[in-house]
Amino acid sequence: MSEAIKHECGIALIRLLKPYQYYIDKYGTPMYGLNKLYLLMEKQHNRGQDGAGVATIKFDVPPGTKYISRYRSNTPTAIKDIFAKINDKFEPHRKNPEKLKDAKWLKRHVAFTGELLLGHLRYGTYGGHSIENCHPFLRQNNWITRNLVVAGNFNLTNVDELFGHLVELGQHPKEKADTVTVMEKIGHFLDREVERLFAVHKEKGISNEEITALIARDLNLQQVLKDAGKKWDGGYTMAGLLGHGDAFVLRDPNGIRPAFWYADEEIVVVTSERPTIQTAFNVPPESIKELTPGCALIIKKDGQYGEKQVRTPKEKKSCSFERIYFSRGNDKDIYEERKSLGHQLTPSVLKAVNYDLKNTVFSFIPNTAEVAFYGLVDGLHQYLNTIKRDKILAAGKQTDAGLTAILNMQPRIEKIALKDAKLRTFITNDSQRDEMVSHVYDVTYGVIKNSDNLVVMDDSIVRGTTLRQSIIKILDRLGPKKIIIVSSAPQIRYPDCYGIDMARLGDFIAFQAAIELLKDNYKENLLEEIYEKAKAQDELPAEKVTNVVKEIYRPFSAEQISRKISELLTPPNIKAEVEIIYQAIEGLHTACPNHKGDWYFTGDYPTPGGNKVVNRAFVYYMEGKNVRAY
Repeated sequence: MSEAIKHECGIALIRLLKPYQYYIDKYGTPMYGLNKLYLLMEKQHNRGQDGAGVATIKFDVPPGTKYISRYRSNTPTAIKDIFAKINDKFEPHRKNPEKLKDAKWLKRHVAFTGELLLGHLRYGTYGGHSIENCHPFLRQNNWITRNLVVAGNFNLTNVDELFGHLVELGQHPKEKADTVTVMEKIGHFLDREVERLFAVHKEKGISNEEITALIARDLNLQQVLKDAGKKWDGGYTMAGLLGHGDAFVLRDPNGIRPAFWYADEEIVVVTSERPTIQTAFNVPPESIKELTPGCALIIKKDGQYGEKQVRTPKEKKSCSFERIYFSRGNDKDIYEERKSLGHQLTPSVLKAVNYDLKNTVFSFIPNTAEVAFYGLVDGLHQYLNTIKRDKILAAGKQTDAGLTAILNMQPRIEKIALKDAKLRTFITNDSQRDEMVSHVYDVTYGVIKNSDNLVVMDDSIVRGTTLRQSIIKILDRLGPKKIIIVSSAPQIRYPDCYGIDMARLGDFIAFQAAIELLKDNYKENLLEEIYEKAKAQDELPAEKVTNVVKEIYRPFSAEQISRKISELLTPPNIKAEVEIIYQAIEGLHTACPNHKGDWYFTGDYPTPGGNKVVNRAFVYYMEGKNVRAY
């Protein structure tokens, strides 16, 4: 993506199934779990750069011993900073190596030596960027079974409603952020479950001290999560640790946000991306399971674990942007899907260059578009192989030179642009700043002739700002007759409300193009009609709301909108013709058949709250409010 957008967070949970001493003896270090957690978090660094956090829980320590440890950081090097501070806890004891081999002593005297570990990487889409907004969050209590640690990758569309429920329950939450709301909701029903079990065992005449262990054994975490999550609307993967040692990871009923888990006799591990587990534990992909939508992986203190249904599963709508851009491309399925996305675009690209591959150069910007570019190149080779075959068959007997000329027909592939990572823009004057931004990329001179087309692959185009202010200008300097920008993603038309930082309709170049087309066709009155419809639905229950913003796009084909986008993103004084080609919805579904969450392209939101959010976003646009709609 040539323009950065913030997106889904990342989680990493590890449960050590053997006694802590086992890992010291086998792996020669008391930091086995921490080292693995560090690796899991670094391998998911792409999922969050606004902050990070780590929490651990020790099992079976005496009363008076601190058993929950947590560090958070919002620095640019958050992961490194956190683990450096954790390492400092062990450093003073390295002069006494025998102590570092004694699990009992370590758990009594050194923080972060627990059997249960949780890490989180944050991209902020809601709330501020202070350290208080970094996960994990703590809900503390003197009862060990009531302590709760929560971290997640999620956005809920109905935080106001959920906040109101907490107030009705008699609570006074300290803020309205969705993480706090979720934690307090789970905490409320956790308290009720603990109180229920206390009463049951107290009636049997069991002492209070003995009851604590029985509550930990009998606590029905599945029911707690069922009661807490009944009214949640959104996309989520939520991880939680309980003070006595139970843990869970819960996934939304539509499977919008990702979660993968692996278990053997030593560990249970959960992450947001599959390859991180493969790398950290050297296991094959087929041994890693995807967490079932609507289910929670529950890990009890006694080591028993398994998936339990918490919400009724619905049609699976896993986020397709995970496949296009967000997740790292070293997952075997994602790699093939991204190649397929590029391959799907071959016919449109060939048409745009009038099938003239001799006078066309192909490249990609930025690096995240590289795999899709490989797919496009594969499609070009297939096309040329057909041409070669036909020429050979039609010509009959060939001279050596003639045959060589046919076989040498290849797409012209060049590295055209690379980002100058050292260039920083400190100028605040807009006109001068735009000039500086236009130099963010360096280009390769001498490979383009003025008779050439230049095709450049991007993975998605959200706002188009970088294209207009920088990329198209620098490509035009090379002197091509035509510049074709190819997006491996379809047109982004609607806001996301499940974790991606795409909340305002007016930001989207596809929306801007549709508005301009309405004006060109003297249909501006349609905007007022849709505005009134959206306002009228605002007070309806979410399940009765429909996405009226679709009506803005209905009068126009995708090709018409693409042509208007090309006009809007072509800077003044550009000599080359500019054309922008987008992936078709059908191409997306062909390439990513198991990830059909496409609401930002189609407006087909998987939860009722999504329709409410998109309509509210349009109302805010019409009223000139530059704020989020959720």
